[in-house]
Amino acid sequence: MTEQMIDLILQPSTRTQESPVAPSPAWRELQESAPIHRVDLPDGHHAWILTDYELIRSVLADHQRFSSRQELWHLPFPFLGEGDTMPPAGPGDPSGIDPPDHTRLRRAVAGLFTVRRMRQLTERIEKMTTRHLDAMEKLTPPVDLMKVFAEAIPYLTICELLAIPDDRRGEFHRQARTVQSWDAGLEERGAAISGIQEFLTGLVAEKRANPTDDMISDLAATELALDEVVGFCLYLLFAGMDTTANMIATGMWVLFSHPDQLAALREDPTLINDAVEELLRYLTVADMSFRTALEDVELGGEIVKAGETVVSSLAVGNRDPKKYPDPDRLDLRRRPTGHLAFSHGVHQCLGQQLARTEMQVAIPALLERFPSLRLAASDEEISIRTRENVYGVHSLPVSWEQA
Repeated sequence: MTEQMIDLILQPSTRTQESPVAPSPAWRELQESAPIHRVDLPDGHHAWILTDYELIRSVLADHQRFSSRQELWHLPFPFLGEGDTMPPAGPGDPSGIDPPDHTRLRRAVAGLFTVRRMRQLTERIEKMTTRHLDAMEKLTPPVDLMKVFAEAIPYLTICELLAIPDDRRGEFHRQARTVQSWDAGLEERGAAISGIQEFLTGLVAEKRANPTDDMISDLAATELALDEVVGFCLYLLFAGMDTTANMIATGMWVLFSHPDQLAALREDPTLINDAVEELLRYLTVADMSFRTALEDVELGGEIVKAGETVVSSLAVGNRDPKKYPDPDRLDLRRRPTGHLAFSHGVHQCLGQQLARTEMQVAIPALLERFPSLRLAASDEEISIRTRENVYGVHSLPVSWEQA
């Protein structure tokens, strides 16, 4: 069982071809047997896996007793040698630090996502979506929806957010994809991240000297140091690009495989807000969350000792039948309040409203433009991602009836 649980930590998005968007049956077995399970790690430390919604939520909310600092984790990551630990989070990355550092950073950037700024971005997202649908309509189907549409919307939104000049967006995208590719070598990925950092450093310095009406100018004007501003830009880029692209593409795959739900959304586009929340719950493309106990804590009848790592499967928590009845059923009218797709507590995703907006704009526009849109491959032919820390599809072939 220990080896099986280690495999689940290393490849949390392993799914079966019979049910490619549901957690592995091994996760359900763990969930049904107990809310918490001990894992003996190869380095001699112990970790704990949580599968119970309420238990996961309580740990995510408890930053007094559980740390998010990644250098404290004990996990069998393949790129760590014996005795090695994860490096500390880089400057400006809110995901791997604790209060008071996290509080200072979050306070500095929280005001950036203003109602006015979000309204401006929504208008730009609508225009970008229309342009890409225009371009897609000129293609001869079948086409890869991931490449021609789903990837483009969140990436261009991040470019708008960071005021990336038009003539640099192509290279910027190539470098970002290289950093996130498990197929790229360490040297290639290192060169790509260095290139992005160098470009962003120059851009932030320019915005500090000559601010304009954009979010990166507002960010550059905060109390944060230059390397923190650049680090936060990197966080926005990598937290918001791949996740939302996979929510759009994989969300469409799920809708294709649930024709009754797809028909309901086509007939009533006002369902989109509830539909997005249900798709977020149902898919939970960013699955695993890690915390380290700062003191001995009782969890689910077990004692987690100080220094031990707690691993939460957000996807399995979102499929907990005690929280969501019939959790494996997709129901666009469910209204799954409190889902964990954006985590919970002080580390809940800063860009969650932006991700919601992108999905709320992109999916209805796609369905309206292509009323006959359909999957152009069998489910078995769809290549799913099993190695990366974001679950989704490598590609999604679609077709439609041309006029």
